[in-house]
Amino acid sequence: MAATGEAAKPILRVAGVRKAFDGKTALADVSLDVHEGEVVVVLGPSGSGKSTLIRCVHQLDAIDGGAIYLDGELLGYERRRGGLRALGERRVAVQRRRMSMVFQQFNLIPHFTVLRNVTEAPRRAHDRPRADAEQDALELLDRVGLRERAHDYPRQLSGGQQQRVAIARAVATRPRILLFDEPTSALDPELVGDVLAVMRGLAAEGMTMIVVTHEMAFAREVADRCVFMEAGRVVESGPPDELFTNPRTERLRSFLSRHNATSHESTLETTS
Repeated sequence: MAATGEAAKPILRVAGVRKAFDGKTALADVSLDVHEGEVVVVLGPSGSGKSTLIRCVHQLDAIDGGAIYLDGELLGYERRRGGLRALGERRVAVQRRRMSMVFQQFNLIPHFTVLRNVTEAPRRAHDRPRADAEQDALELLDRVGLRERAHDYPRQLSGGQQQRVAIARAVATRPRILLFDEPTSALDPELVGDVLAVMRGLAAEGMTMIVVTHEMAFAREVADRCVFMEAGRVVESGPPDELFTNPRTERLRSFLSRHNATSHESTLETTS
């Protein structure tokens, strides 16, 4: 659970961020603070800017305006002679090492074993000795239930197993904040539960997380705060019980109503 008192400074501060692609607005003056140990779940329809938001946080997409700070440090830019100058890729990479991201499509290196996939970043980007990195990797693989698959290759694993390896890889760098971009969207329904269980465990251990997801039950159970986005803007933000039981806007009420109807239809199909 996050320490969100007035005196607490956020780990991550997104301040008035704007982003457009080919003239089409993806983010419009988005602001968001994330505190130590907080789990923030970002909800919204497709195209609402959810994934763009965390890609900008991870500096995979450059912002067009506003600012993002990690532990008070401006990301992607430096102040020079009264203005801002973009950092070079090498300095951006150094900043990015303090975060980790779990993608929809796993992004494991196919010709690396599971163990090497998990140890590569700690060894290459964080200069950790091989023995230490491998010991930590095996412990992480044990936590996600895949220690016995350490010497297998990604092609030998199911999608759910690959995503659990991807989570272990992300945690192995000991990030200040962990970003998830629809981590279950590419999985068969029967594989989703194991991945969400790993994420629940990380939340219980106090990992600071931003999770973009359509898994509403997970959001209600695990989130300290939910953020609902629409058309590149934050429409509502607050504790999950508040947003799910007493939405303030018609747009969120409509979104939740449609999702509940879809979930009910899926349940009927499964049990019929």
